[in-house]
Amino acid sequence: MSDSSLRPRVVITGIGVISGIGSTRDEFWESLRLGRPGIGPITSTEMSELRFRNGSEVSNYSHTPYFTDKQADFMDRFAQFAVIAAREAVAQSCVQWTDELKDNTAIVTGACVGGQSSEDACFHDVYRLNKPRVPPLTIPRIMANAGASHISMEFSVTGPAYTVSTACSSASHAIGQAYWMIRNGQVSMAIAGGSEAPFSYGILKAWEAMRVVSSDTCRPFSKDRNGMILGEGAAMMVLEPLETAQARGAAIYGEICGFGMSSDACHITQPSAIGAARSMRAAIRDAGWTPDQVDYVNAHGTATLANDVTEAAAINQVFASHRPAVSSTKSMHGHALGAGGALEAVATVLALHGGILPPTANFNLRDPDIDLDLIANEARHIQVERAISNSFAFGGLNAVLAFRATKQK
Repeated sequence: MSDSSLRPRVVITGIGVISGIGSTRDEFWESLRLGRPGIGPITSTEMSELRFRNGSEVSNYSHTPYFTDKQADFMDRFAQFAVIAAREAVAQSCVQWTDELKDNTAIVTGACVGGQSSEDACFHDVYRLNKPRVPPLTIPRIMANAGASHISMEFSVTGPAYTVSTACSSASHAIGQAYWMIRNGQVSMAIAGGSEAPFSYGILKAWEAMRVVSSDTCRPFSKDRNGMILGEGAAMMVLEPLETAQARGAAIYGEICGFGMSSDACHITQPSAIGAARSMRAAIRDAGWTPDQVDYVNAHGTATLANDVTEAAAINQVFASHRPAVSSTKSMHGHALGAGGALEAVATVLALHGGILPPTANFNLRDPDIDLDLIANEARHIQVERAISNSFAFGGLNAVLAFRATKQK
């Protein structure tokens, strides 16, 4: 293994968010620190024929403050979210674009379902209304890489740009890959994160069939949990080497120190404690840490019966002699599928930066099968240095990111 002290340190200099608990980074963080969920009736889709009604939806979203009608014609809702979050992240990072930097910046995004609303509309027209034609921009709106492509055009970035699709680990895989690209000297900067907009009738019916969506709210790790709550939105981060950020006087929100991946190789939907633990250990090892140095775990924490017990067991395997604080912010912003890892990575970075660990909201009853130092209902005001963020996807694809607080001069 190479000496980690020789690697360039990679920091976060810009953060952008649009979500069900806030349409900017600051609004998102305020909801997290107050333990304020953004879960309520889904209004953007007809829900009368579904068994569940609630989700974490971007409130009263319209493209008009962000895009012209002509621009929006080319972009599904999920791609619009990607660009909105990227704009905020880049603005906060105060990047001074040059042709050389544009050539050496990567864009790596995660998306699970892509332009689902556009796809649903197309299928409805063809199969339900028997229309002989569909809108000519259907394919550009559906493609999962649309977010990355529109971000590249937004900033005229001509370096590597691509999208990772690994179900609920998509954004974490994207951020980790971008981190490694900078650390290995392949690029000078990256815009990385994920976006998702799954609130369309067809995919909601598919989730209904799986019977893992809660009828009311999301209660991770609580004994009375009854399933996940779907969410939507996007989160993007600007990543760059520490020396570069310091040289240009950029604000630094935190440092990304490690990335770990694993595959359960056992079941398409049932999680594995062994696989989850393997990815956590890989991230900690990649960061050059030991488990007892990790202070906080932003858990995958979906509030399904199987996930929460399995993840708790995995956390206890990794941290056998140490109990980090644990919370699931999905209890507030919902499970945003391919964007989930990005929202949770941002939550973790802001927690380290702000000295406040966000809570698991909606927690009611301790589960005797879950033995964790759980932050329940109220944020924990404590400055910690190191944290990991877990993402465990259907298909047994796991991704874990390791972050460290960076002291400002």
